[in-house]
Amino acid sequence: MHPETLVRDHTIYACVMGSRAFGLATEDSDTDRRGVFLAPAPLFWRFEKPPTHVEGPAEEQFGWELERFCELALRANPNILECLHSPLVEYADATGRELLALRGAFLSRRAHGTFTRYAHGQRRKLDADVRTHGAPRWKHAMHLLRLLTSARDLLRTGVLTIDVGEARESLLAVKRGEVPWPEVDARMARLVEESERAVRRSPLPDEPDRRRVEDFLVRVRRASALRADPHDEAVRGVVGGRDAGQR
Repeated sequence: MHPETLVRDHTIYACVMGSRAFGLATEDSDTDRRGVFLAPAPLFWRFEKPPTHVEGPAEEQFGWELERFCELALRANPNILECLHSPLVEYADATGRELLALRGAFLSRRAHGTFTRYAHGQRRKLDADVRTHGAPRWKHAMHLLRLLTSARDLLRTGVLTIDVGEARESLLAVKRGEVPWPEVDARMARLVEESERAVRRSPLPDEPDRRRVEDFLVRVRRASALRADPHDEAVRGVVGGRDAGQR
């Protein structure tokens, strides 16, 4: 089964991410699409497993297989958690709606570490730009401020909100280079300090609800196996290979 077929025929959840989901889109903004697909259970019976992710088939489109997506979400991967909380959902079938209903199970204080590490990596790139060119890439600076704000508010409230709301204009001013770098730098430092304080009193649990997520995944895999069509190419390939080995 071609990777594009998995995305086309087996997507359970699809959303728009990037600036459009963050409330920061302008006329020249791309439309970044992200999704989750459920590979049919028979594909896992082969030595060659289905892909954990697929880039495309459309431009600016990327999708994860459900198990990989859940693994990353349990690790509090910032991009994955934000994907689950996009306000711009384009598609969700019954399984996708179950996944969305599990959003809270993935959230934990682990987010402090993962968001912080991601932010540090982005900050090093900005510092390198300042040293080399005398200024950062302002769009990247804007998005780092957005990420740091989102992480702080998640730790404070236990809720992940990715739309910047009333902060839109102040963030776009950063993108346009209208805010001096020392002021942007000070904002970032303040947000980091506020996150450090917030994690100590956070309403989030120390760990995500791994058992609840695993129960969901096992149930979905079992249902997929029971639905397997004996005339489906994937099933014929598995059964044919097994029978051939017995002859």
